[in-house]
Amino acid sequence: MNQTRRNVLRAGGGAGLFTMLAAAGLLRPGPAQAAEWNQKAYAAKSIKDALDALGAGNPANSNDIVMTAPEIAENGAVVPVAALSNIPGTESIAFLIAKNPTALAASFNIPSGTAASVSTRVKLAQTTDVHVLVKAQGKYYITKKEIKVTIGGCGG
Repeated sequence: MNQTRRNVLRAGGGAGLFTMLAAAGLLRPGPAQAAEWNQKAYAAKSIKDALDALGAGNPANSNDIVMTAPEIAENGAVVPVAALSNIPGTESIAFLIAKNPTALAASFNIPSGTAASVSTRVKLAQTTDVHVLVKAQGKYYITKKEIKVTIGGCGG
């Protein structure tokens, strides 16, 4: 049997099963919907505006936030960043980028009882400070690191 035909039959069978489960009421779209998001924070153009939209105001600097990111990023389109919060009761972790068109790059809610550690990839328009904002027990804490972005690895 032709491999393409097998793939089509397999995909069609999966779609049919999905439709049958949805029609029977066993699949509901409610739980799969995305959580509410702070549109004003994600539209903020500056770090200050993003902090205000998040309700952080003037967060305290903290050495209890460990950020892992490269000193120099050869490709600003995909820069790996990670954050670990050693602050008890961490509720959320957000990445803010100073010189990007919008400051808030990502925000993660941390469920109670889980490790306060996240990682993602962000896009950096140019050499800039990357901030990690942590909300813990209703208070906000921040740390930052400068990441240099090179163009094709030629310096910057």
